[in-house]
Amino acid sequence: MTDPREILNMRASESLLGKRTSSSTGQTNATSDKWMQRVTERISTLAKDYEGDQVYHILQKIGIAALDSFLQSNVTGPPLQWDSAEVIFHPEIADDPQELSSLRQALIQDLSVDGEAVYQLTPNIELFCLAKCILNHPASLVPEEIPGYLDSYWARVTVNFWHQKLLNENAASLQQVIYEDLDHIEEHLRSRTIEDDAARLIQRATIHTQHGFDNRAREDLQRATRTTGFEFELTGRLGKRTKFQENELSQLVVLARSADDNHAEVSCVKPSSINGTLGNVPSMAPKPDELNLNDDTLLESIAFSKPKANPFSVNGSNVSLPLENLDPSDQPPLNPLDSIILLAYASSITNTSPSDGLTREETLPYATRVLQGSSINWQIYTQALLVRSRIEGYRSRTIERGVLQMQALVDQVIVETTPAPSTALPSTPSIQIQDVSGTSSFLPRPKPSESAPARERLAYIHQLASPTRWELEAELASRWVSLGGLRTALEIYERLQMWAEVALCWAANDREDKARMIIRRQLYTSAKASKEPRQNKPTIDDDEVSVDNLTVERMPLPADAPRLLCILGDLEQSPSAYEKAWDVSNHRYGRAQRSLGKYYFRQGDLQKADDAYAKSLKVNALNHSTWFSLGCIRLQSGNWTGAVDAFGRAIQIEDKDAESWSNMAAALIQLPAEANVNGADIDSQKSLDYSGEDDDDISDTPKANPQKHIRSAFVALKRAAALKRESHRIWQNLLNVAVKLSPPPYTDIIIAQTRLIDLRGKAEGENCIDIEVMEGLLAHLIAISPSPGLPPATQTAAADENVKEMDGRSNGTRMGFENMLITLLQSKITPLITTSRRLHLLVAKLALHLRRPAAALEAYEKAWRCTLNTSGWENGTNDTEAEEKWRAVVDATVELVDGYESLGERMNENGRDGEVVEKGWRFKGR
Repeated sequence: MTDPREILNMRASESLLGKRTSSSTGQTNATSDKWMQRVTERISTLAKDYEGDQVYHILQKIGIAALDSFLQSNVTGPPLQWDSAEVIFHPEIADDPQELSSLRQALIQDLSVDGEAVYQLTPNIELFCLAKCILNHPASLVPEEIPGYLDSYWARVTVNFWHQKLLNENAASLQQVIYEDLDHIEEHLRSRTIEDDAARLIQRATIHTQHGFDNRAREDLQRATRTTGFEFELTGRLGKRTKFQENELSQLVVLARSADDNHAEVSCVKPSSINGTLGNVPSMAPKPDELNLNDDTLLESIAFSKPKANPFSVNGSNVSLPLENLDPSDQPPLNPLDSIILLAYASSITNTSPSDGLTREETLPYATRVLQGSSINWQIYTQALLVRSRIEGYRSRTIERGVLQMQALVDQVIVETTPAPSTALPSTPSIQIQDVSGTSSFLPRPKPSESAPARERLAYIHQLASPTRWELEAELASRWVSLGGLRTALEIYERLQMWAEVALCWAANDREDKARMIIRRQLYTSAKASKEPRQNKPTIDDDEVSVDNLTVERMPLPADAPRLLCILGDLEQSPSAYEKAWDVSNHRYGRAQRSLGKYYFRQGDLQKADDAYAKSLKVNALNHSTWFSLGCIRLQSGNWTGAVDAFGRAIQIEDKDAESWSNMAAALIQLPAEANVNGADIDSQKSLDYSGEDDDDISDTPKANPQKHIRSAFVALKRAAALKRESHRIWQNLLNVAVKLSPPPYTDIIIAQTRLIDLRGKAEGENCIDIEVMEGLLAHLIAISPSPGLPPATQTAAADENVKEMDGRSNGTRMGFENMLITLLQSKITPLITTSRRLHLLVAKLALHLRRPAAALEAYEKAWRCTLNTSGWENGTNDTEAEEKWRAVVDATVELVDGYESLGERMNENGRDGEVVEKGWRFKGR
């Protein structure tokens, strides 16, 4: 790996940076105005001075060297041994601290996209700006006929992705550029080597995860797993977790094996930087220090028992044979790319699952497996420690190590990305820490022989997308807030000059007055102070008069002014602050309109809320949550067509969102039959594959069918119920919509009612049963399978059995709808009945249909008792309600007497031969 400093000091680099007088332009960069624009102009000039494909390789070499140097100084370490300002800028700027500081602040302002800003104290920002200019310039893109064609596009994707990571939130325009390049690469993808293909798939999965497309990320990770031949399984093995545990219990573990684990410890093949060139990394490289648990109860690691044959995995499949014989406590080392795949899966689980104990328990084994590998890359090991510390920060027994390990990682990154005092200029904006020799650290600073070189740390940085030093410190501060360490968190935020986080921290602790003061000091100054020359870097300790006197807008506003204005709007409930944020960002900061939409929604002005969300979506049309919110607003305002369109767009972005499917069904059901909306005709969507007896009818439904939207709503609710089976509300809606169809989907109705009983039966009892629906189902059953009638009183039990056999529908031969309904009534509904006369009568009718007179008469008796136990019927005809109850008792009594008369002398299906249902029926009837 060539020293980046040598590349940046080449003659071509100096010409590009304006250090040499150019005969074409006659300009240098001895001014801080529009530095990036002038570099871009020089790239075009430089391209004319070289022949053939030489210019592409030179520009790629310079751009990649600048990006690697930036990442080394801000993400991985070790510190750069040279001053980036001296290498990049003209001496007139590099030697002037004030001019250098001004230029760097201007560069940070230039990197703002859609109102999203880069961290204001980003060190060595000129390196990233140089890489951004070069790798995004058309002159650096290699033509298709020249080798390295796709490498140049990957380089552009990579630098734009890191630009996205540097912003506070994802920028829609930058996201569009990234995915346009990814689509272009996918169309022209050419397989090179296994390691190259897998590395790019993992990097693309990381990009998907950054933008919230977790399903796409999982697909790429699965492809990468198949490419490398990596095998892993999350499964359970017997083991002990505590020191005093006597019985072994099932413990989660990831069994993993690289395709060629015999050579995993000998050489680790890696993609070097961006361009995919392969090289070897020494196997037993140094690793960051790992803290021990040192708990009086928990073991340092789970003590697993020896493997047994055919263990059963968590996801229901058997563990493959190569993994079956692995000892969970002594697994083979993994290739670096396979380790990254496991960490990426852990991130995917965290993003797509609720933040609870089960999710953390499922995620921890992935990080543990990576840490167990003896052949590991420094940066991969650091990332695995970070993942584990995030998980352990929520358990009482491991919270101490989780926080201390994160503190150790923060110290490591700070120490190893902080340049020596001789290379730091005092007036250069930077993160305020002690000098390197005096930087406090939780662990002793490693010796050079105990630390990994930059080449190894940068080997997989684009696949890992590790956090920057300030992001890591901010995460540590957030952890302290969750633990109640407000003062420690504030000290970190204030040192980093993250004033938005400082304000949010105070606001979360009911100090909104303090939060308002902090935010307003970043945006405004007093009239008196505005007339005096002063540095435009307000701090929390500025001596201002009061918050009400901070009325004069600072010029220029800070780069993150749109975000600060939105926070101020949240604190003051001021729509003017949101509108100001929208104007400051040149109508590109989507959060401003989203916040405005939320404000108007709370005020009850649905039309203004609708307009605000619509403006936000013009900036970022791929924001799933915004489409969902817009759909909810349109639902509430009665704009059914607009609601269907909004939820349809949300589903296109995330087709596994059950709430969007359910809400779209709620809008569809309200549409008039003649209405046509985009995305409402779900029946024609070939991507939806649902099983059910009515599917053929739905797909063949003519467009003029007045039930078109009802059927579309039914299909949407089936999809929602499949995605969120635990939501009783969705199942209730599915049941309500299904009964409106003609003909009704009887099987789906039974399934929905069964699921409602499973979910709500214990809490609501018989109230979770739709009696009218069940009466209709039973009537349909009787209509399609008529009973031959009850045997006369003189018929024997044997003759009765012959009648059943002739009918051909005994318990052993009933199929489909008939069997499902009978099972529902007998096994699910009957145990829940307590006070409902109508449900008892349902059971009686079913028993009569099945020729079970004893069961039918018993149900009639229960129905009569339920009616008799109703309070207030004894009052006779004194009032209307009492009269209705009295008549119900009379009707129930008549039904019972009729039952005694018709069923009393029948043969008892449960008794011995010759035994009747009720021999004393006349006495009971009287």
